[in-house]
Amino acid sequence: MTTSTAPPANVRPPTEPQLIAPYAEALRAHSETDWLRLNVPGHSAAPHRFGALAELVGSAPLALDVPPLLDGIDLGPGSPLDRALVLAAQAWGARRTWFLTNGASQGNRMATLVSRALGETLVVQRSVHSSVIDGLVLSGQRAAFVQPSVDPSLGIAHGITADDLADALAAHPGAAAAYVVTPSYFGAVADVRALAEVSHRAGVPLIVDEAWGAHFGFHPDLPANALAQGADIVVSSTHKLGGSLTQSAMLHLADGPFADVLEPLVDRVFHLTQSTSASSLLLASLDTARQTLANSADAIATSIEAADAMRAAVRAAGRFSVVSDDFGRFADIAAVDPLRVAINTRTGGIRGHEARWQLMKHHQILVEVATDAAVVAVVGAGSAPDTARFVQALHALPDLLAPSAAPPRLRLPEPGPVRMTTREAFLAPSRAVPADRAVGRISADTLSAYPPGIPNVLPGEVITPELVDFLHRTLTAPTGYVRGAADPDLATFRVVDTPAHR
Repeated sequence: MTTSTAPPANVRPPTEPQLIAPYAEALRAHSETDWLRLNVPGHSAAPHRFGALAELVGSAPLALDVPPLLDGIDLGPGSPLDRALVLAAQAWGARRTWFLTNGASQGNRMATLVSRALGETLVVQRSVHSSVIDGLVLSGQRAAFVQPSVDPSLGIAHGITADDLADALAAHPGAAAAYVVTPSYFGAVADVRALAEVSHRAGVPLIVDEAWGAHFGFHPDLPANALAQGADIVVSSTHKLGGSLTQSAMLHLADGPFADVLEPLVDRVFHLTQSTSASSLLLASLDTARQTLANSADAIATSIEAADAMRAAVRAAGRFSVVSDDFGRFADIAAVDPLRVAINTRTGGIRGHEARWQLMKHHQILVEVATDAAVVAVVGAGSAPDTARFVQALHALPDLLAPSAAPPRLRLPEPGPVRMTTREAFLAPSRAVPADRAVGRISADTLSAYPPGIPNVLPGEVITPELVDFLHRTLTAPTGYVRGAADPDLATFRVVDTPAHR
């Protein structure tokens, strides 16, 4: 484990201003004043009057829960909120940062809307989060998808290579931007520097959904963050591993070749998408998360050691295997997030979904993600979980699979032809029809089979026989699930109600 006091180039050393949290401190000072609150929120910070709420969350959050536009907190240039935003931009190496109170989903919708001002076609990694598809509905853009690599034995989607992105951009001259996601749910990190170079040579900005990498760059044993590698817009789900409250996130703009064009667009779209009643609790948690991350290299080292200990114990026991040990087989994976512990449970005789349920039900252990073949444990940057408890519970799981049970090989169906934009199909009149009558029709929904969670059909794409068969086989598999289905059994598909089919 690296313990050098001189951080390498990919780590920003903390500066004295990073020791403070101006917005959080101003909010705390405001809460300690004896105000007669005749404004919203309606609980008026009166725990004696709103006992059920105070009993649920405590009296302190009520006092800290204030509306926007308060002098001395967020009103006017140079306010504590403005200073907090500047410190966040400095900490992540951004030209400018925006605090988001509707999660990274808001950031993805913002970035997609911004890209619409740059062109009609967005080159998109197919395995992006559903909020990017939501953004396409809002923007009305056409999408040119780049398929990620998939581990067929585990049903896990990884990332895309620079060559794949270059081919897609060459096939779509005049594209608005390139949109990728890294790291993956399983901790696979793409070569962002190479992806940025390819995008910039094509004359377009690179947008990175780095929802799972808010902690990157804050310790030498963590990957560098996407901004440090040339990305132009980065969406960061700070609450995931960065330590802020759920639903809080950030959007960062790099000081790169597209910054002058992008900055006013991002600012306008931010005001379009952000609540006019943004939660002061979420904003303060972002401020303190930045303060903590920027000054917690030793604590993050402890977190990495804990995750390393989990992996080492799994390898030593021999029953289960570590998913990231096989990442070297994939050309698109350039690095690994050490704070993600992905375990292949099939090798230990239990499916991932069953393992997740057993860990929760019988051991009071919550893991983040499960597929048919694996579970993913997440170690927050700065946390120090009881590794022995997790490892013991993992190896106490029952062996439920026959020794000869071979894992299914995943074959994804090719997407059907595109007949309408995502927006046109989503907003068009639609109806649910029996599955056999949906073939050849235009989908009105996004349907994604889990695993691996890649959208198999999007609004505007034609439903194919291969797609219907694949989704039905997914549902018949143990713990198989199709997100976005019109009904749990997928007996019907929602399709665009065209005059030719009435």
